[in-house]
Amino acid sequence: MPTIVFASPKGGAGKSTAAVILASELAAAGGAVTIIDADPNRPVSAWARRPGKPERLTVLADVTEASIIDTIEAEAARVPFVVVDLEGTASMTVAYAISRADLVIVPTQGSQLDAAEAAKAIRLIRQQERAFGRSIPHAVLFTRTSAAIRPRTLQHIREELHRAAVPMLDCQLHEREAFRAIFSFGGCLAGLGAEQVSGRDAALANARAFAAEIVTRLQPTAPQPALERVA
Repeated sequence: MPTIVFASPKGGAGKSTAAVILASELAAAGGAVTIIDADPNRPVSAWARRPGKPERLTVLADVTEASIIDTIEAEAARVPFVVVDLEGTASMTVAYAISRADLVIVPTQGSQLDAAEAAKAIRLIRQQERAFGRSIPHAVLFTRTSAAIRPRTLQHIREELHRAAVPMLDCQLHEREAFRAIFSFGGCLAGLGAEQVSGRDAALANARAFAAEIVTRLQPTAPQPALERVA
């Protein structure tokens, strides 16, 4: 079953947030999901210890360079979706995880400095393609963007990536208070109350569009019933 890896050499790009949002939406749609928390800061594990984690979502954090491949393969044989949140540096753990990915997502904010860091991740993916003799699907995800404003800087970066033949997701994860709130209160977006956060419904629609695009890109690897429920 498909493995989705989130990789970025830059901290603060929204990697862990995107991983939790995707996994939560897939689990809410009825599919069992495992998140492998391979970030030494363990942000996903901290979220999972709070109340409200979906029952069909498992978080594994006890992974090392020596065990990451075995862990990915074991979980991919057991559950419909595996999501891997990697550390924000280039390492053998990162390289090994990318080598087993069905899709690598590279989160980046809409600045030239962030785009330069995303380019490093793309180079690592392409190195792994050559090393293992296989194509590794990948795409850049723009995070913390504005739902109302389309800055010229972001458009310029998208044009540069397009010229470099770098795939990009159509969906962006916008700057939403609700995306931050799940790490404070725990659980999923759908479980947040109006007294906890504003704009929950807009964030939920954004998250579902993101999950639907990921599942679409994974076809025919992704289980079709999950796609129907997410979409």
